[in-house]
Amino acid sequence: MNSRNKGNLAEDRACEYLQKLGYKIVERNFYCKGGEIDIIAYKDDVFHFIEVKSGKNFEPIFNITTSKLKKVIKCSYFYMKKNMIKSAFCIDAIIVKDDIEFIKNITL
Repeated sequence: MNSRNKGNLAEDRACEYLQKLGYKIVERNFYCKGGEIDIIAYKDDVFHFIEVKSGKNFEPIFNITTSKLKKVIKCSYFYMKKNMIKSAFCIDAIIVKDDIEFIKNITL
């Protein structure tokens, strides 16, 4: 299985997890110039721009670098401007291994 397929499976698991917590999945794999947002979700009047990382033999959280986070932030602003959203938002991460870890409101 290639890395894109593994990534899609991790994102599927992350979406199922979020939906069980009451999040509405707004969009997946939103691309903009210079970056991508894996999942855009909405709950309690807040948009959540979510980076999903997975892995078995290493800690996937370490793949969320400063550079990657800057790209997610840039895309988040672009998405909100494009869709005229003036709601609160945050950048989150979901780590998919055997279990799922949801890290809310990550920052640089």
